Amino acid sequence: MDCGIVDSMSEYVAEDDQDEILENVTYCAECDELAGHEILKERQVGSGRDLLIKCITCNSIANLSIREPKLLRLPFILTDGPHSNRVELEIDDDEKFSIGDIFEESDMQWQINQILDTDGRKQDTAIATSVSVISALRTDMVRVKVTTTSGEFSDSSSMLVDYGTKFTADTQIDYQGETWRIRAIHTGAGRTLRGTVEAQNIKRIYLHEPPNVEHFEPKTPRERRQAWKEGKLGYNPNPEIPKEVTKKRVTPSNKRKRKRPRK
Repeated sequence: MDCGIVDSMSEYVAEDDQDEILENVTYCAECDELAGHEILKERQVGSGRDLLIKCITCNSIANLSIREPKLLRLPFILTDGPHSNRVELEIDDDEKFSIGDIFEESDMQWQINQILDTDGRKQDTAIATSVSVISALRTDMVRVKVTTTSGEFSDSSSMLVDYGTKFTADTQIDYQGETWRIRAIHTGAGRTLRGTVEAQNIKRIYLHEPPNVEHFEPKTPRERRQAWKEGKLGYNPNPEIPKEVTKKRVTPSNKRKRKRPRK
C-alpha cells in the first residue's frame, strides 16, 4: 500500500475547520483524502517504523511504512551572470523539483530554470531519483547587459541589480556616474520603447545621451529673459541687458522749437 504522509504522521489543521486539529494524518484509500488515524501497532525498523493504523473517519485498517529518505548527491549548474559553476548538493531521494522553484545555496538564492532527466530530456517537474542535472539562475541579484551610445560611439557593459528592479523606457537613470536616457529595453521577444520591465526579464538595455539643455539658444530677447528665469542658460547672479534690446533715444530732425512768448 502506497500512502502519502503529512509530516510523518504529525498534527494537521483541517482546511475546512481551522479549529479542528487532526493527529497522525496520512492518506486514506477508502476516504480518498487525508485523514486522522489511530495507531494500533508500531514496530521499529532501523531508522524507520512499520505501523498498523485505523482511520478515525471510516474505521478502515491499513499498514503504513515510514522510512527516512536516502541522501543523493545531485549535480547543479549555478549561473550568476556570465559565470557558471557546477556543484553537487545532498538531496533527499524523494525530493520533488519543478521549474521556477527557488532554493538557497552559499548564502544566495537560486531559481531552477532547467531540469534534465536520466535520459537527457527536459522536464517541468521531476523526482530527485529521475534527475540527471538541474540548472538554476541567481535570483537575489540580476546581471543586466547594457549598451550605451554617445554620438557615433557605442559600448557594451553590464550592471548588477536586485532581483525585481524595474526599468522604464524613455526615462533617465544614473549609470557609471553619468545621466542616460533609456532608449529601449530588449526583453527577448523584441525591443520596447515604452513600458516598465523587471530586471530578470531583460536581455539588454539601450542607453542614449539625454538632451543637453545647455545648448539652448533663445531666438528673441523675450526668450532669453525667460531662459534665464528657468535656468536654461545656467546661473546668472547679475544679468546684463543684451545689447540688441537696448533702446536708443532718437531726436527727430524736424522737431519744432518752442517759441518764447512775446512781452
